[in-house]
Amino acid sequence: MSAVDRWLLPDGVEEALPLRARELEALRRRLLDLYESWGYALVMPPLIEFLDSLLCGAGPDVSLQTFTLTDQLSGRAMGVRADITPQVARIDAHSLPATGPQRLCYASSVLHARPAGMTATRVPLQAGAELFGHAGVDADIEVICLMLETLAVAGRHDVHLDLGNVGIYRALVADAALSAQDEQTLFDIFQRKAIPELDAFLAARVADPVRRGWLRGLVDLSGGTETLERAARLFAASGAAVHRALNDLAAIGSAVQQRYPAVELCFDLCELRGYRYHSGCVFAAYVAGRSQDVAKGGRYDGIGEVFGRPRPATGFSVDVKTLADIAAQPLASALRGIYVPPHAGTDAPLEEAVAQLRIAGERVVRGLPGQVPDFDELHCDRQLRRGAQGWEVVPR
Repeated sequence: MSAVDRWLLPDGVEEALPLRARELEALRRRLLDLYESWGYALVMPPLIEFLDSLLCGAGPDVSLQTFTLTDQLSGRAMGVRADITPQVARIDAHSLPATGPQRLCYASSVLHARPAGMTATRVPLQAGAELFGHAGVDADIEVICLMLETLAVAGRHDVHLDLGNVGIYRALVADAALSAQDEQTLFDIFQRKAIPELDAFLAARVADPVRRGWLRGLVDLSGGTETLERAARLFAASGAAVHRALNDLAAIGSAVQQRYPAVELCFDLCELRGYRYHSGCVFAAYVAGRSQDVAKGGRYDGIGEVFGRPRPATGFSVDVKTLADIAAQPLASALRGIYVPPHAGTDAPLEEAVAQLRIAGERVVRGLPGQVPDFDELHCDRQLRRGAQGWEVVPR
């Protein structure tokens, strides 16, 4: 690498300069204050862990996104986290073994081996909240509402909320008695929404026309509340697990719509986001001007089993950088400050004036000997000058 390009950063890796860093930090603090007000306790999992612990129960998608390295002390494989949720599940299961529901939140950097999209960052600042120990829809409703409040912090109320439940697909596949290989093939087809390929697969692999019709009908079950009515008619003769999932979606959708009537609600029963990881309700939030979801989550019961303590769990996460990009209004006030010219010797009144200004929350920049102040570079709109009444703040 030549001297002229040593400043280059890897693709998808960026630095936050002062104004951007100030904006991100202001947003991160507001989010953590919001989560605390809802009863969620902050945790700070480590950036790296032993790989066999970090990826336990995390699913193949997280594994592919995880950077690996070798610990020089133990010789064991380690990983740089690509998602904080599995770490928080480990904390709930092992480090903070509560007997009842437990609410935990976080806001820290993660590292992705590959960007999620063409312009996506590989170093998201992931924030989120997880609720452990309650299997009912009330927990799902709470985390979805908190996710909507997270978007509201950025001034975004024009939210399109997608709701689904991977339990429906799981139950239908189990009822069709597909092999593991066929199940993977069918999942890939659903992910691509390849309808002709789906029809050919079902005709060859599912002999019963009723069960074949259930799986084929999933691709058309997307829309408003009428979607659940159509699903109930289609799956009338299916098992209890399907009807339980539909009832859960109806209850969640009703509660969210009642609390946030401006939210545009859509049910998508063919949405299999996080299928290998999630176990029930899944959800994602979209806003105008963004093709990708800006926040997402779902239920992932039993992930703590790999740590010896299975627990119901549901939660969501958001990239603080993305949230800052879609903000409807400035997230931090313009950088302002008070410049103090260099002063030789000790001046107790000056030191007291500077200390009091900083205690009051002002940004005070001391000039250095020989410095010609550039107020724009220093982001100072005022200065401290000696007046008739002592040291006082005056316009620059």
